[in-house]
Amino acid sequence: MATEESGALLVIIIDVNPVWWGSSSKRKERGTVTLPQCMDQVMVFVNSHQMASAHNQVAVIGSHANESRFLYPRKGASDKDQTEVLPCKPSDGKYEQFAKVQMDVTEELKDLLACNSVVSHTDTLLSGSLAMALCYIHRKDREAGVGERLQSRILVIKAAEDSASQYMNFMNVTFTAQKQNIVIDACILSKDSGLLQQACDITGGIYLKIPDIAGLLQYLLWVFLPPPSLRKNLVLPPPIQVDYRAACFCHRMLISVGYVCSVCLSIFCSFSPICSTCHTAFKIKAAPLKMKKKKKLKNAIAI
Repeated sequence: MATEESGALLVIIIDVNPVWWGSSSKRKERGTVTLPQCMDQVMVFVNSHQMASAHNQVAVIGSHANESRFLYPRKGASDKDQTEVLPCKPSDGKYEQFAKVQMDVTEELKDLLACNSVVSHTDTLLSGSLAMALCYIHRKDREAGVGERLQSRILVIKAAEDSASQYMNFMNVTFTAQKQNIVIDACILSKDSGLLQQACDITGGIYLKIPDIAGLLQYLLWVFLPPPSLRKNLVLPPPIQVDYRAACFCHRMLISVGYVCSVCLSIFCSFSPICSTCHTAFKIKAAPLKMKKKKKLKNAIAI
């Protein structure tokens, strides 16, 4: 576990894409859950992380199709506001700090969905949410005392499908997390995510696609609650085969074989004599022409 002086910081990114959650609730398949039910399970996981140590900290980011927003801590709230308890105790006997976190997350999520009732596109802004998480972790590290460093990690709960248009921003965020020794974990609710597979493999995190969304809480407590330092002593799901396909810069599609610019390392699915990224013109020599063989005369005269 984390030391008592530093504690651990867990940043949870939740995919609240209304398009995916709306279509999932309409299918009415066995084992499907709604967004409020998913948030209830996530809040139990958040409370478990806070109960592990009094110095543990948590942040929750909602990743929408239109924007990414901090659900907790709320915008403009200081560290003093986060530690303040509710003026009146909850009637159900819940710990005041847990009740305050759940209330803030619920109110911010309602406001996020109400302010973005119209969705311009169906892609979740996951790369922007990861960038916000890294900035928050960096700020917390600077606010820590001399010689202290938070054991920070990021957990992504992904629902919607990948967007190849975010490939460049996503990989930049992933390599930044690797440089800062920040682990990225991924819990996938629907289809596999090639981008998160690469992020977890690069940063040393765990990638898990859960077979049943109704059992989300059990997988969160079993796989993602223990810190990375203790995972080697636990029996966890085996690692998967990572899909390392890259997205081309021209059509933003994942490709297995393509053309790479030797100057800026841009990837293209089709050949182009001029790189559209750095505008480098390549001088390609034409293939040598084949010389035609002289035909022998059939009725050659012997000398």
